Amino acid sequence: MTRFTAACVQLNVGTEIEPNLERAGALIRRARHAGADLIATPENTDFIVRGRDAILARAVAETQHPALPHFADLARETGATLLIGSLGIMLPDGKVANRSYLFGPSGEILARYDKIHMFDVDLAGGDRIRESATFAAGDAAVAAPLPCGGTLGLTICYDLRFAALYRTLAQVGADIISVPAAFTRETGMAHWHVLLRARAIETGSFIIAPAQTGTHDRGRQTYGHSLIVAPWGDVLADAGEEIGIVTAGIDLARVEEARSALPALRHDRRVAPPRPPLRAAGE
Repeated sequence: MTRFTAACVQLNVGTEIEPNLERAGALIRRARHAGADLIATPENTDFIVRGRDAILARAVAETQHPALPHFADLARETGATLLIGSLGIMLPDGKVANRSYLFGPSGEILARYDKIHMFDVDLAGGDRIRESATFAAGDAAVAAPLPCGGTLGLTICYDLRFAALYRTLAQVGADIISVPAAFTRETGMAHWHVLLRARAIETGSFIIAPAQTGTHDRGRQTYGHSLIVAPWGDVLADAGEEIGIVTAGIDLARVEEARSALPALRHDRRVAPPRPPLRAAGE
């Protein structure tokens, strides 16, 4: 298909996995009833807690994680393609992978992606976040063909600030790029819309960005505003700050139109490192 409908599910996730899966499932069914063929959920679909010990207490090995059979069954039930923004997957080395899963309509896992860029920051409001203390960074870009049409490039949240990843995905064939997120309210208000529109424009791709919203464990606040952005940078859907869904039509012909009008993906040039400035004679 060159045309289909995409949906973003906007969640306010709590601390316990099972209730979060049920809430996500109800909204996935609602999105399918609204006609969505590709349905995406945010980063941390399974839980949001603060503190390394609390995260490690809830992360589950992939073979035991209840979300995987839950969403595989939902994909089969609905006949939709599901992008589960991320789950906390316990690794053998004691760290956690922040991992996206792409499920086909038959319930099979089509792709996995581990978040590459770790959010290690000190925010102006006093928040100190060190993802690398708990999470293992991924080391590979991932793009996968979609059953409904096109190729999906997978990214997660803080990856959004690293334009080279998006360019790489577009240059290997991604015409849609997912950005499931739990963006902080502070950084979201400042940068969320402009960064998503920039990534769409730079790559000539559709951007599908499902987000967490509201207040979570120990007062953590996320920004919401799940977006679907077209390749020319126009916002097709914005969920605001409420829990729910938004949908938009995806016409893959718009990708070719944007990339033909501005063929920047073909114009990369290798740039030498800066040289020391030339000095005048006698210096």
